[in-house]
Amino acid sequence: MTAENAKAAVMTVASVNVGLPREVTWHGERVLTGIYKEPVPGRVAVRMLNLDGDRQADLRVHGGAAKAVYCYPCEHYDYWKAVLARPELPCGMFGENLTTTGMDEHSVHLGDEFAIGTARVVVTQPRMPCYKLGIRFESDSMVKSFLSSGRTGFYVAVTREGDVGKGDAIVPIGRHPAAVRVSDVTRLYVAKRFGRDEHAIFERALTVAALPDSWKDYLRRRL
Repeated sequence: MTAENAKAAVMTVASVNVGLPREVTWHGERVLTGIYKEPVPGRVAVRMLNLDGDRQADLRVHGGAAKAVYCYPCEHYDYWKAVLARPELPCGMFGENLTTTGMDEHSVHLGDEFAIGTARVVVTQPRMPCYKLGIRFESDSMVKSFLSSGRTGFYVAVTREGDVGKGDAIVPIGRHPAAVRVSDVTRLYVAKRFGRDEHAIFERALTVAALPDSWKDYLRRRL
């Protein structure tokens, strides 16, 4: 990324959101979930596995170094307010740790690196929703709507611990040469058939060190 492009992209942290797992009742069953996140004031420490004050409930599918921090674009909130007919949606509603501005799945690539506050992170993968997103919105159809919208947000791994706060700039420090957009991965995950161009994207994605092995295994099977 050139210095000119970096200056043109105004990317910031709109909100820092954390939450601890809680038990809720869904379809008559008790479920432990960490999807409930609330905005917090001040600065929050960013660790290799999560933010201070934040935890995941089911570590088999959530959390870990490759999913240390979940980012979701603030710009998507207007879309969901209209689609869901909910004029008020607080930051953190999608379970994200950082609500961001100025960046989305089309502009961010696997392996891109950013400085946020005093921390440094690298983009690892899109968010694949589970049924607990439906719990948060009290709707079984929310998971399908979320995935089909392409507005998934993305996970980052922490390459240098630090702290973040509302209003911090998100500064690009490295763009991966494979240039595989987060939106490309989500689109190919949903797609049933692939052409030459799609196969080329798969091949480039496999060169990104930050992409987790589970994703690489999936892409190899699809290839």
